[in-house]
This record gives sequence, structure tokens and C-alpha cells, in this order.
Amino acid sequence: MIVQTRSRPIAEMLSLVLILCGISHSVLSQQKSPEPSNKININLAAVPSTPQQTTAPAKRSITISDAVTIFLRQNLQLVAARYDIDLMDADKLTARLRPNPEISVGFSDIPLSFRANFVNPQTFSYDVSQTFELGGKRKKRIETANANSEVARAQFQIVVWQATNELKKTFYAVLLAKSLLNLAKENQKTFAETIKHTAELVQAGEISGLDLTRLEVEQLKFDTDVASSERDYEVAIRDLRVALGGDYRAMEIEVEGTLDPESYEFSLSELRDTALAARPDLKAAQLSERAADAAIRLQNAQRIPDLTVGGGIEQVPSGGSTYNFGVGIPLPIHDRNQGERAKALIDKRRAQNEQQLVTNQVLSDVDKALVAFNIQKRRVELYRSGVLTKVNNIENLTEFSLKAGESSVLELLDAIRTRRETLAAFYQALFDYQTSLLDIELATATPLKK
Repeated sequence: MIVQTRSRPIAEMLSLVLILCGISHSVLSQQKSPEPSNKININLAAVPSTPQQTTAPAKRSITISDAVTIFLRQNLQLVAARYDIDLMDADKLTARLRPNPEISVGFSDIPLSFRANFVNPQTFSYDVSQTFELGGKRKKRIETANANSEVARAQFQIVVWQATNELKKTFYAVLLAKSLLNLAKENQKTFAETIKHTAELVQAGEISGLDLTRLEVEQLKFDTDVASSERDYEVAIRDLRVALGGDYRAMEIEVEGTLDPESYEFSLSELRDTALAARPDLKAAQLSERAADAAIRLQNAQRIPDLTVGGGIEQVPSGGSTYNFGVGIPLPIHDRNQGERAKALIDKRRAQNEQQLVTNQVLSDVDKALVAFNIQKRRVELYRSGVLTKVNNIENLTEFSLKAGESSVLELLDAIRTRRETLAAFYQALFDYQTSLLDIELATATPLKK
């Protein structure tokens, strides 16, 4: 009865505490509940219901240097490639670890029958053992992990080197599309002015209406040219947004720059020396060979057996305690790590072959890049030798002659087409020239000095 009377207040107190906790939890949840509801209301309000509520993000003008900076900071491909370095660093932590000690506890002479005549004294044993690595395994394991980490960093530099070059080409592709779009709009404007002037001549009776009809039909080609150029530009700018990384939806950009490059002169021997000293794929191949050497040393050390030292106590409650000590070492009779040692040697031969292969590829890349550069440079010089000035003069003179009644509409159309095609080809030649410069940067893994 006394226990029951004392337990009742305790139970009531526990119930009261639970009730207070429930009330406080509901109050806190009511206080925090408006926050998510406000977020929901904000998101719903952000949905544009009328054109007046739609706010386009401001466009950011970037140069090619800005694009490279943004790319190196937030490109998702580079972020993914960095994880390989983190994995190798984790292997370095594992390589430094030593074998764990082992503790064992045992009981013996446990009786199955508990009759007094058959009860033997029980024995309790406590043992501790530790394995000691011999042959410098831990040191060689750390060296191998460090070598593999250096290989991973070199491979990351390969990704950065190649991806950055592709980004620059994407940037110049946007500049090319922008230049062609501006050219198309300029031609459209010029042609519209020509149609307007021709309509005035038709009304004045100086030329026939057939010439005006021909121009109106030809206007469709100029309008189509503008539409196609707008499509190409929008596709190119979106490709650049994807290449930059980050939040694609918030990446509203405009490019600043020109396709007109600076003049360069290159020496084949200097380019080869630069490439052999700077190419990250060649460095990765060289580091792979060093990693293979470290792996060979590690696998050779693995054939040396490890030493296990242990000691313990055997205790008999009624008869005192005894101590024991032991040393264990495997006998390398059959398994001497032959397979892993053979694999390490094969890996080194493969790394040596890869290094020679990459060296030949480096020299070939430099040769091809220099040949392409010289050809593209001559193409640009041909356009700059006076062709651009001539096509502009032909169009201006033909337009003036048409207004003076000395030339026909067909001659003006031919002059406009010639100028449009020549300028478009010139912009393409400038783009190809820039691409050839980027190919030299790619072949030498070294930015060009301006």
C-alpha cells in the first residue's frame, strides 16, 4: 500500500511533464509554421501572371578572361574531376595506418554437469597481440599513395587544360555568330533602304516595276539570313552558358571582344621544347612510371612476412595465475606475393610505353598546329590585302550608279551578295585563325604571350 501511494504522485508528475512537453511542442510548431507558408506564398507570387510582373535577369558582359575565371571556379566538369584528387588523398590517410592490436578473452574448463564431484576449477585467459610490419611496408605504402596522388593531380590538370581550351573556342564561336548576326542586320538595313529608293524611282517613272518586284522577292533571303543568324547566335550563347557551369538559369551573359587577332610568329623548335616541358598528359605519363616504381618496391616488400608478438595471463581462481608470451611469423614457402609483383612490373612497362606514345603525340600535335596556323594566317592576309576594300567600293559605287540611272538593280543585287559573302568568309577566316592559335595553346599547354 505504501508503494502504491508513493507511485501515484510520481505517475501524475510524469503525466504532467508529458502534457507540458506536448503543449510546448505544439506552440513552437505554430510559431515556426508561418515560415514555410510564407515561402510557399513567395514562390507562388513569383510565378508571372501578367507581363508586368516578369523581370528578366540583367545580362552580364564578359570578356574571354572573365569567362576563363568563371569557368575555373564553377564548371561542373572540373568540380567532378577534383573528386579523384580527394579519393587519392583518402588513400594517403589509409597508407599511414598501422595494424590494430588484438585483444582476446577466453574461458575454459566450463562444466557441463554441476554435481560437486565433477566440478573442475575454471580457467580465464586474457591475451594481447600486435602485428609489426617488416621490410619497410608502411613507408613504401606511403610512397606509393603519394605517387598515385601526384598522378591524380596531373590527370586533373589534363582536364583543366583541355576543358579551358574548349571554353575559349566556344567563346570565339559566340563572337563569330555575333559578327555574322550584325552583318546580316546591316545587310537587311541596307537592302531595305535600297528598296525604298527603288520604290521612289518607280513612282517617278524612271525604272520599271519589275525591278522593284525582284528586289522585294530578294528581300526574303536577307530576312531569312537574319533569322538564321539569330538562331545560331542564341544557340552559341547557350552553349557558352553550359560550359561556364554554375546555375544555368541565372547565367545571362553577353560577350565582349573581337575576332581580329594579333600577329604571331612561331618557331617549330621552340614550340616543341615548350610542349615537352609543359604538356600535362606527358607529365602524367612520367608520374605514372614513378608510381609504378613505387608499387614495385611495395610489392617486393610484401613478400617479407610480418611479425606478430603476443602475451597474456591465464588465471585460475583457486590456483593462481600464469603468464604466457609468444611470437608468430608466417613462413614464406608458397605465397611470396609472386602475382602482385608480376603485375607491378607489367604496370611499369605499360607506363613506359604510354610515355613514349604521349611523346610522339605531343610532337605530332605541335607540327599539325603550326602548319594549320600558317595556312590560316595566309588566308587572313589575303582578305586584308585589299579584297575587303574592293567589295565595299563596288557596292557603294553600284548603289550610286543606280541612283544616277547608270546601273541596274540586278547589278546592285550582285554587289550586295558579293560583299555579304566576302565579309562572312572573312569572319570565318578570322575565327579559323583564332582556332589555330588555340590549337597551338593546346599543343604546347602554354598560353600565348601577347
